[in-house]
Order: sequence, then C-alpha cells, then structure tokens
Amino acid sequence: MTPRLGDRSLFPSLAATSYLAHAAISPLSAPVKARVDALTADYAARGMEAFTTWLAARGRLRGELAALVGASAEDVGLVQSTTPGIVWLAFGMPWRAGDRVILFEGEFPANVTPWQRAAETFGLELVFVPIAPFFESPEAGLAALERELSRGARLVAVSAVRFQDGLRMPTRAMGALAHRYGAELFVDAIQALGATPFDVEEVDYAATGGHKWLMGLEGAGFVYVARRCVEALVPRLAGWLGHEDALSFLFDGPGHLRTDRPLRAAADVVEQGALSGASFAALQASVELLASIGVDDIFAHVQRWHDAVEGELEAMGFRSRRARFVEGRSASLCFVPPDGVSLASLHRALLARGVVASTPDGHLRLAPHWPNALDEVPLVVDAIAAAR
Repeated sequence: MTPRLGDRSLFPSLAATSYLAHAAISPLSAPVKARVDALTADYAARGMEAFTTWLAARGRLRGELAALVGASAEDVGLVQSTTPGIVWLAFGMPWRAGDRVILFEGEFPANVTPWQRAAETFGLELVFVPIAPFFESPEAGLAALERELSRGARLVAVSAVRFQDGLRMPTRAMGALAHRYGAELFVDAIQALGATPFDVEEVDYAATGGHKWLMGLEGAGFVYVARRCVEALVPRLAGWLGHEDALSFLFDGPGHLRTDRPLRAAADVVEQGALSGASFAALQASVELLASIGVDDIFAHVQRWHDAVEGELEAMGFRSRRARFVEGRSASLCFVPPDGVSLASLHRALLARGVVASTPDGHLRLAPHWPNALDEVPLVVDAIAAAR
C-alpha cells in the first residue's frame, strides 16, 4: 500500500467527506491499523514471548523518529505523549533558585503548566513574551525575545507551531539567540512534526506526541535531548527502565538483579516503565508512511490546499491568521470568524455536512494532511457557506 498525495484510499473507514482535524487527532490509516492488529494478534498468540519482538521494533523506531528531526537514535527517548515529556524535562533540569524561564503568550497549556510546577518547586521566575511581534516578522519577534534574554534566562520554551493560529516559530534562530545569551531552547513540536518541516538544529530539548500530524495513536511520543545537554540532566523522575541494563535480570539468569546500576546518560533515561506497545506500533507504521512521501512534499501539498481555500473564506468575512511571510506558515490554516458567527454552531453544522474541523481558542482551524485532495476545497467552501 503506497501513500500518494491527495489520495485517501488508505483510509477506507474514514466517514468524513473532508477530514481537516489532523492538528487535533488524526484518523488511522489502513497500514497503521494493520500494524496494531499484528501486534495484538502476536500478543494473543504468544503472550510474553511477543514482548521482545515488539521491543526490538521500538528500538528501530527511535532511529526513525530521530531521522524525522535530524538527530541520532541515542538522542531520543520514548514517552506516552508531549505532556509527560515536558514534565520529565521540567523536573530534570539542573535548576538554581531564581533561574528565569521565558514563555510566550497564548501557548498551549501543556507547555506552560509543567514549567509553572517546576517554578514553584525550584523557585524559578516565569516571564511571558508577547506574540504580536512574531506576526509582524521573524526579525521583530526575535528582537522582542532578545530584549527579554538580555535580562537573563536559563531556558526558552516555545511551540514549533502555535495551536490556535498556526504561526510557525523561527526555532533555529531562537535557539541561536538563546545560546548567545547563555540560555537553552525547549520546543513543543507536536503541531509541526509530520506535516511542517522541523529539525533540532539549535534546539536543546524537544517533546511531541504521535496522534496529530504524525498520524498514530494516542499514547506514544518522544523526547529529544541534545547530547551536549544529557550529562547535566538531573533525572529526578526516573523509573526502573532508566537504568543501564535495566532488563538483564529478567532474561539473563541469576545474579543480575541490582538496584545500584547507574541511570543511563542518554535521552532514553526518560523511559520510566511499561509503554503502550500498540501505540508505538501504530506510530512506527505511520512514520514509515510519512517518510515514504517526505515532509517537504507534504508541506508543499498542504500549502496548495491552503492557497485554494484561504481567499474563499476571506470573501465570506473570515479573517485568516496565516502568516504573510512564507517561513511563518504551517500545516494549520486558522481563521477568526465574522462577527455573529458562533464557532460551536459552525462546528456542528460542518459535521452534519461531513466536514471535520476544530475550533481552538476562538479560531476555525483547517488542518489538512497528505490524504486531502485539492478537489475537496469546493466542497469545504460550500459547506462553510451553508453552515453560516
């Protein structure tokens, strides 16, 4: 089964006429569902003997995930989703009382709450940078960030793509700027990976989940930690799988059960205990599909879809939040509705017409992916016009 841009034949069970909610939860493709079915069938047939087979697959998955972001397998640790990854990092940093953490207005709470809890625990100071300058230009946004960095900071935490307006942040430039001032950069990558180009050049830490643009199941994600940062981590939340040779006492005979083994000095020290085998099998299958198409080609296809629909909605009075500069664009196309239009009512009316979109934080968000065909656009436009 070969995926092709604009072809949804690998989604035979998908009920929607146009599914535009990949920024929320992606539907499962047939190859992903087949991989999960294979895992459950193997566990049904072999029980614990199946574990080592799928454990080895997870080992290969680390490399496949690393390739997505321009890293190496040893830079990746598997977690259940973005939030556990951020929590682990927020409590694993070598903080000193008074350290400053720079956040941004309008961040998704997953990239705020863990830093708030760490701030209360370790005596940190959180500051929020206005987002408006980043809509003006990357240069204006970076100037606003630099003003805050000049006051001192330990960490900058940002989303690669903002969830409600789709603005793509200049993470490479932000990381380089943070490093110039002695700070590090963390990136929540869940709204980018899979459909918007993103790499970890100049990034120190990143976390993501696999159920949005990566098109897997809930319950699987990963953390990236730059090798230059690993040794400084303080693994306060480590679990038993974080030790070196953590599994040897289960398979290698007597004499291997020890609780004094050192914790691993690698990103996979974040792996605390049992993970969802089915979720990681799904993620591996979906990542293989994405790699066979290529994220750059997916992004270009999605931008053509956005180009076709944006003017049509603006003519109806919707205000596009799409960046006017190309480098600020992502796979999410977000609109502020006209006065008097209820997003909740619009969402229900679109569902009744077979269009699945999402409405985060006062925006209508259209989030197509590689299976969405350009000939869906007139259907979506007609549905929105009728739904109004």
